[in-house]
Amino acid sequence: MTVDDDVGLVDYGYWANAQLLEVSARLTPAQFTETVAGSYGSVRNTWVHLMSAEAGWLERCGGPKRGPQLRGEDYPTVASVVEAWRTIEANLRAFAAGLEPGDLDRVVDFSLGAFGSFSMKMGEILQHVANHGTHHRGQIALLLRVLGHPPGNVDMLFYFAARGRS
Repeated sequence: MTVDDDVGLVDYGYWANAQLLEVSARLTPAQFTETVAGSYGSVRNTWVHLMSAEAGWLERCGGPKRGPQLRGEDYPTVASVVEAWRTIEANLRAFAAGLEPGDLDRVVDFSLGAFGSFSMKMGEILQHVANHGTHHRGQIALLLRVLGHPPGNVDMLFYFAARGRS
């Protein structure tokens, strides 16, 4: 992978986030926090997990501090999630824009609590961040469908198609 590849994955992820956040905004407050299914139970909790993880990985790579793990109850509305995402997105885009090719080979040491300590190249971490986002956006898309708000397709194919029309 190259820096341009990583920047492209970041761009795709935020394009897909925007599509799903737009549909999430159609939920009632009760639907947003309703326990439906999946690893995190609700649309809100899945978004907050994704934000917390992304901000945490960015911090591990040398970006801005996230602070403690984000908690769902601190984000009662879609608007509060959108506001937090704007900051995380700006931070990750700025970080990615400043990467040099050699940065991707820099080894990052980190701990995942009960899972242990690890060392990994920054490029691998950034690929994980992109993949992790895709995984949880798929969960959010399913939860939105279950709640009666099908989000349409946020597959990378449609991202490339949308870019081609610009």
